[in-house]
Amino acid sequence: MRIVIADDEMLLREGLARLLADEGFEVVGKATDAQELLRAVRLTAPNVAIVDIKMPPTHTDEGLVAAREIRSSHPDVGVLVLSHYLESVYAMRLLEAHPERVGYLLKERVSDIAVLADALRRIAEGESVLDPTIVTRLIDRPREHSPLADLTNRERQVLELIAEGRSNRAISQQLFLSPKTVETHIRQIFQKLELSGSADSHRRVLAVLAFLRP
Repeated sequence: MRIVIADDEMLLREGLARLLADEGFEVVGKATDAQELLRAVRLTAPNVAIVDIKMPPTHTDEGLVAAREIRSSHPDVGVLVLSHYLESVYAMRLLEAHPERVGYLLKERVSDIAVLADALRRIAEGESVLDPTIVTRLIDRPREHSPLADLTNRERQVLELIAEGRSNRAISQQLFLSPKTVETHIRQIFQKLELSGSADSHRRVLAVLAFLRP
């Protein structure tokens, strides 16, 4: 799998490149800012670009803006956005614009090469990936008048795994439920969130967005 890495922190960028190379990934480009990233993607056609959410010159959301541009201009290229901190609004902006082939992980995750490699492979295959830590913090936060209030505990567990980008099969295995039971829970989630009438993939994204909103 071909990877481009964009991060202005040299130690992280080079360390990540070495970890991925040792795991069998081909690092075809490196960048320190958004413009270098876009150029590298255009010239090397990677499968996935790993992007720091905050890059020069302002260190606000240049990485996120570049990630969205990549998904618009290069639909076959996935993006994995990395962040030091939990910022659900950025995850929402990423998913709302392009719900497939995208991921959002906390930087603390990249030291676990198994987690990183799994995320990259899932993104390359067209899935979306959210950091489990983000999902856990979001589901535990207090809400007022939330559309999620009517969900049962099991339905919230299922939605939490949907938010991580897990397939029905993966949810079934993790929760020790039959595939048919998982389908029933997902159908109930869609009904309670009033998401009937759309394609399943689109409804999954809408359910995740409902989950992310404050």
